[in-house]
Amino acid sequence: MRGILNGTTNFILSEMEAGKSYADALAQAQSLGYAEADPTADVEGIDALAKVLIIANTVMGCALTKDEISCRGIAHLTADDISAAKAAGKRWKLIGHVKKAGGQTTASVQPVLLPLSDPLAQVMGTTNAVTYRTDLLGDVTLIGAGAGGIETAAGLLADILAIGD
Repeated sequence: MRGILNGTTNFILSEMEAGKSYADALAQAQSLGYAEADPTADVEGIDALAKVLIIANTVMGCALTKDEISCRGIAHLTADDISAAKAAGKRWKLIGHVKKAGGQTTASVQPVLLPLSDPLAQVMGTTNAVTYRTDLLGDVTLIGAGAGGIETAAGLLADILAIGD
């Protein structure tokens, strides 16, 4: 599994690619309600790490702890990094990744330079996406809403209803 698991960071990277500085893109994300007043959990990858942990342990049957997942956010990416990627026909995305092979599980959250031909590279704005590599179907990518008040409320409601089951 690999995916864009944080709509706020995806929005910031999309805005930076459109020419905004990191600070301006973050300020816009905050003004639109996508980022918290303290955006650390988003921009340092902590929110995506939590989602990687949930997917790994719940969906993929792993037994990881947060300390076993390497994590690096997007705050260090500069306008020059974004421009260089664009010139090379690539795009930066904060990617959560889990791989099971040979009885070993590895997981990470980090900015990854993707070729534009990668389906995840085409996911812009606050949208999230996950690609699952399957044994029978190959890669299957799911794309849906990410950051925002309605999206967060819908997720919370689903969690509350699941607790009642």
